[in-house]
Amino acid sequence: MKRCILFISMLLVLTFQFENSAFADSDDAAAPSINEKLGVPIVVYGETLTTEQKKQVRKLLEVDDPEAVEEITVTADDLVKYIEGSNPNSRMFSSAKIVRKEQGEGLVINIISADNITEVTSEMYANALITAGVENALVEVASPVKVSGHSALTGIYKAYEVSGEKLNKDRMEVANEELNIATKLADQAGLDKEKASELLTEIKKAIANQNPATREEVEKIVTEQLQGLDISLNEEDKKLLIDLFDKIRSLDINFDNVGQQLEDITVDIKNKIDKVIDNKGFWQGVADFVNNVASFLKGLF
Repeated sequence: MKRCILFISMLLVLTFQFENSAFADSDDAAAPSINEKLGVPIVVYGETLTTEQKKQVRKLLEVDDPEAVEEITVTADDLVKYIEGSNPNSRMFSSAKIVRKEQGEGLVINIISADNITEVTSEMYANALITAGVENALVEVASPVKVSGHSALTGIYKAYEVSGEKLNKDRMEVANEELNIATKLADQAGLDKEKASELLTEIKKAIANQNPATREEVEKIVTEQLQGLDISLNEEDKKLLIDLFDKIRSLDINFDNVGQQLEDITVDIKNKIDKVIDNKGFWQGVADFVNNVASFLKGLF
């Protein structure tokens, strides 16, 4: 009997040790692996955030362990530094997490708090960042309050500088101009955000394919894309586009490196447009059904 009790006790001890080891291995497997080549994710917080708002942003961006990321703050001084002519008194709420990826993995933009980023779409960010020279990264943008989203670009620029990669200042300024024009077209020219993004993407793809050498050639491309997408702009807005893409042409960007990323943006935009069309079709069907029922009931009396 004693031997039996001793055997059972030893079995229980071994089982307990095995389970503890298994749980430890499971915890280790669940922990994120640190990429020693590309570095830890960088999380950029807008300087205007309160302590409570910063906690909200940490939760939105899934920063469970601040020690596993590099945290920095982006200020209005940074805005002036990276974007010429910016307001030094700007309030900075937009925040972002940047995870560097291997060459060829592309640029992915996720807006985590979509309801609070009111003007800039993920495709607008992607287009502007490609112009600025940002490639192969997962970028997540968040804000605890409603903001336009423009200042997130500055935070991303600062994150790259902190990581040791200096972006071209001219490209950054043109990228910011591109973002401003995209939101202006969506706000004032009667285009929805997806259509504005589609227009900029298609012009950029044409610039990459045709490699225009003069402003006149850029104007021809802009005109062709406006016609192809059945978009009508006034002369002022059309000139804004021509000026923008003439600057992009003069930057001598190697679009061969980002061709697939531009195609990915196109696919994302078309998927969103198709979804909007499907939703409109659904609600039109509901409206037609209600009208038919109303007409039927009216005919009974």
